[in-house]
Formats: sequence, structure tokens, C-alpha cells
Amino acid sequence: MSSKLPYLSGARGERITASTRWTGGPDGHFRNTHISMKAPSPPLSVMGSFFFRRARRTPKTSLPVDRPHEAWTQPADTGLRVTWLGHSTLLLEIDGHTVLTDPVFGARASPSERFGPKRFHPTPASLDELPPLTAVLLSHDHFDHLCALTMRALAASDVPIITALGVGHHLERFGINPTSIHELDWHENIEVKGLRFTATPAQHFSGRSLHDRNRTLWASWVINSDRHRVFFSGDTGLTPEFTDIAKQYGPFDLTMLEIGAWHPAWGTIHLGPENALEAFAMLGGGTLLPVHWGTFNLALHDWDDPGETLVNLAEARGARIITPRLGQVVEPAQLDGPTPWWRELSTR
Repeated sequence: MSSKLPYLSGARGERITASTRWTGGPDGHFRNTHISMKAPSPPLSVMGSFFFRRARRTPKTSLPVDRPHEAWTQPADTGLRVTWLGHSTLLLEIDGHTVLTDPVFGARASPSERFGPKRFHPTPASLDELPPLTAVLLSHDHFDHLCALTMRALAASDVPIITALGVGHHLERFGINPTSIHELDWHENIEVKGLRFTATPAQHFSGRSLHDRNRTLWASWVINSDRHRVFFSGDTGLTPEFTDIAKQYGPFDLTMLEIGAWHPAWGTIHLGPENALEAFAMLGGGTLLPVHWGTFNLALHDWDDPGETLVNLAEARGARIITPRLGQVVEPAQLDGPTPWWRELSTR
């Protein structure tokens, strides 16, 4: 075992090195299917936007946040219900099961409690106010998806945690019981109390420092019960693998795709609104719930640009999207379309 690669010890290391996504060798790392990238670099267009484009990167007023607690005490009429808690954190209720995705309840998407992107709004509910959880789903190890403070708080619960290969190395350091951690390679699945989780391809990267770039895998996810099937993108760029995912695992009752923290130069690793609609079509359409926006200042665009752009593009293309308020408990099958709540703010 190389001291440079602590992930490669024991059973975890055996599974990592057996993955077709792993390059092997003394400097092994995970790789995408269609692009080769060890780390993104800022092109001139990004630097130009940073220095010369004036943007409203944070909201000028408090964002409206619903309190979901009373709604959670009632069963979902359709069996499928979702609450957007901010960024990529969702509470999914699927036929009596409850799944928390990419939980970030800390004040910052950062390795520091004092510095880094600070959230625009309080969480609609605290961790101890959530309904009992069937499982926690972690798409990959970036700070705006894997929050150390949150995971340390969840450690005492022993809730099953479903994630991609290698991420368990971080979770064990945060105090998570190894028996609660389930790491999957692409196209592997696990069943938890009758709910099936399948890791599917994504086009992104990973790492929490300068020394662990792409040492853990990233994934999109399919979650299905006997009655419902949903897709959660995690972070990803546009990839032809979405068409294959639709054929193999669809159709989906709800598709959750990232639209924020984007720039045209980042199209290989983030979708943005236009590519999200393209991915949505490749995944078979249905109902799209946009995530990964409206909570942290992680890009150079206006804070509400992803939502506004998506709504305008979707209307022109006839795509069915829903845009619930933060903390609003919704059943996708019962909604007529988007409600651009950000337009109601006194100043955006």
C-alpha cells in the first residue's frame, strides 16, 4: 500500500483497484468515461468574469423559507413527496421510506467554520427535526455535498449511508460506524428496507484537498421502490451516459438535476440550466426538480440566474419543471408547473 493512497487499504482498497473507473498504478485515480481530467483549471473566460463582470452573487434580502414540520406529520397522498432543504439537500419520501440527500446543515460549504461560502438562508429544519431516516445518500465528497459537521452529528444515529467508492474513508474519519457505510461502484446497487439504491455514471471529479484529487468516485443515483423511481444527478456535466441510464433504469417519476454554480467554461463538470434541460430530455423527461442553487455563492453568476434561466428555457421548450420554495413540502404529481418564488423578493 502506498502511503500516498490511504484509501487502498483493506477491503475498500480491493474494491477500488478492481473498479473499471480506477486507473491503477502508483498515482491511481478515478476517471470519467468520456473526458480525461485530474483537476479543473480556471480558463481566461472565468477569470474575465471574475474581474470584469458585476453580478448579484448573493441575494439582497432574506429568502423565504417554509417550515415543513407539520406537513411531514401527514402521509403523502401519492406516495412520492420531496422537500428541498437547500442546495443539493433534499428530504425524499418514497412509499413510506425517507431519504436525505447530500446533507449540508453547516453554515458554510467549506473546510473551515470561519471562512468560505456562507449559506444564504437558514435550513428549513434542523437535523434533529427531520422524520426518521431510512438512509442518507451522498453523491461525492466535495464540501458542498459532504459536510463534516453534519456527518459527525449523524454518526450517533447509525443510519445507513449510501455513497460512492472510497468516500467511506472520509466518513470513518468523521466518526461514522463502518458497518453503516455502503460504498458502490457505478451500476452496483443495494437494497435498504425494500428501497433500492443504484449508483449510475456522472461526469465530474472529487477531492477535499490538493493531495486527494479523484481518489474517491462520484456518481449519480437511481432510487426506487416497488411503485416509484427517481433520479438524483449529484454533480455532473452533460454526458451521453444519461441516455443509457434512461434505457436501463427509467422511466423516472422525478428527476433532480443540478443547475447552479455553473459557467459556460465548466460544461464538462456542471450542467447549468440549458444542459440540465438537455440531460432531462436524455433521461426521458417527466418532471424536473432543479437543485444545487440558491444556497451558496459558488460561481460568478447572479444568485438567482440558474432558476430564472431554467424557467424561461423550460417554458419555451415545453418541459415540465417544478420550483418549490425552500422547505416547501410538495408531491410532484400534484403540481402544475414552476412557481418562481424568487421574483417576489423586494430586491433580487
